Amino acid sequence: MLDRGQIVLNNFMKPIKTLFEQKSVPKEPWSDEQIEFLLRTLSNMDTDKDSNAARVGEREARIASKLHLQTSAGFCHGVGRSGFLTAPQPKAPGGSIMYEISNYLARDILRSYGLPNIKEAIVVPLCTGMSLSLTLGALRPDGDKKYSSRKKTVLIPQVDHKSLLKSIELMGLKTKIIKGKIFGDAVRIPTEDIETNIDNDCYAIISITSFFPPREPDNIKEISKLAQEKDLVHIIINAYGVQSPEWMKLIRSAIDAGRVDAIIQSTDKNFLTPVGGSLIASPTKENIIKISQTYAGRASATPVVNFLISMLSLGINGYQKLIEEQQQNRKLLEEKLSIVAKNLNERILEIYNPVAVALSLENLKEEHLFAIGGALYNLRVTGPRVYNPKESAFGTCCENYPTPYIVMNAAIGSKKEDIVSAVERFEKAYKQITLK
Repeated sequence: MLDRGQIVLNNFMKPIKTLFEQKSVPKEPWSDEQIEFLLRTLSNMDTDKDSNAARVGEREARIASKLHLQTSAGFCHGVGRSGFLTAPQPKAPGGSIMYEISNYLARDILRSYGLPNIKEAIVVPLCTGMSLSLTLGALRPDGDKKYSSRKKTVLIPQVDHKSLLKSIELMGLKTKIIKGKIFGDAVRIPTEDIETNIDNDCYAIISITSFFPPREPDNIKEISKLAQEKDLVHIIINAYGVQSPEWMKLIRSAIDAGRVDAIIQSTDKNFLTPVGGSLIASPTKENIIKISQTYAGRASATPVVNFLISMLSLGINGYQKLIEEQQQNRKLLEEKLSIVAKNLNERILEIYNPVAVALSLENLKEEHLFAIGGALYNLRVTGPRVYNPKESAFGTCCENYPTPYIVMNAAIGSKKEDIVSAVERFEKAYKQITLK
């Protein structure tokens, strides 16, 4: 009986043993019980669980309620040391192991899904915008060590997103925005326009993969060549791009062709975690070390744990299935919206985007354009974006975009029924407001 029980126990423990041996995302998903066992075992190694310890420091992972243990998965000490995010924490041996294994999985998932040419990746308990601030600060050239003599300008091909603009301002840097131009339905930023805006005060350039239509991804390969030629730090914002093999291919070719210093992607948008984390990757290991050493203070373990849970609960097979579903749903979304467009005498805008679809709203009056978003909200449809040319152009990434439109996404984690229901309710909302 004991031997039989040992077989069951060994089978339960085998994935955990394999994880520490291979340091890669498991092929098959783990059970919730296996994940919980791993997290509880590691968190119980931290010194705040030592009932005989004499804890006299100012930061000893003291907590007011046992609920804190649940929300942090037991890692109350957080991760890293003050001033070095990836450094082992003596008070948290279990948390340090958890963080190190999470970073291995971050690198592995990015390599497995399009970026085999990165050298290092880390999970950062910051949103994408704050991660950009951290990266800009870490990779800034020292100059002669005097702040006043450092270069202060960051080039950014126009991307109408306040978080990214705020992240640059937060570092006390100047933003030089290269205006978007309209090419048919699409908005792009020509590389030659970027080059002509480079001056002696520029030290970095940001490029974008994933964004909402009508904005298309930047020509990242050519920007990487330009960054190499002009000795500019090049950071790619790949916010929700891991889910798209097409966007990841753009980054891979850019790394091979020129200079890429860091790639930043969101954990919640790509890996179905709660909001609050990102992955920062680089083809240069030294860049990740610099970024880790720029983080001020210790960090919350919760966003790291959330990423680890996603990787173990999905596994490679589960994540691959999600990507395949995303591709099918993107195709379905365009098919369904094309039918609706024909019925409403509208059209699908011709814009390259592997996740989102934009549909014209040229037959709606201005009051209808104002009403369509609210009507969809009342019909319990979340996420669509409506553009009215007579309101703010922010979001189009250019000036005077002429066509009113609505954008819907078929992002990773969406279900077929979400797509079908959203399109049906959009058509219903369209007809409701036009018949009033």
